[in-house]
Amino acid sequence: MELNAYRIMWLFVFFDLPTETAKNRRDAAGFRKNLLKDGFTMMQYSVYMRHCASSESADVHEKRIKRLLPPLGKVSILRITDKQFGNIINFWGRAEIPKAPQPTQLELF
Repeated sequence: MELNAYRIMWLFVFFDLPTETAKNRRDAAGFRKNLLKDGFTMMQYSVYMRHCASSESADVHEKRIKRLLPPLGKVSILRITDKQFGNIINFWGRAEIPKAPQPTQLELF
């Protein structure tokens, strides 16, 4: 299958979870740890992102996130194409941060 910037997807997970009690903090930490186990990378403290080779792969990860949802708080999932992801401009303070490296295709022989 040929790589296509419109077929490759990126998933973003945005969340605002309560941290008032020890249980809330454990739930929030567990949710973040599970995102990392599922291949997500922290973009900001409550924003995680993951590369998916296809829309079908993104479907699998969305379903997994739904199963991992903590009992309280807000969680949003955004799916964008690799082409759209390529238009992201990141800033750290006033200096522009170089664009994220593009994923490489691994070939198994």
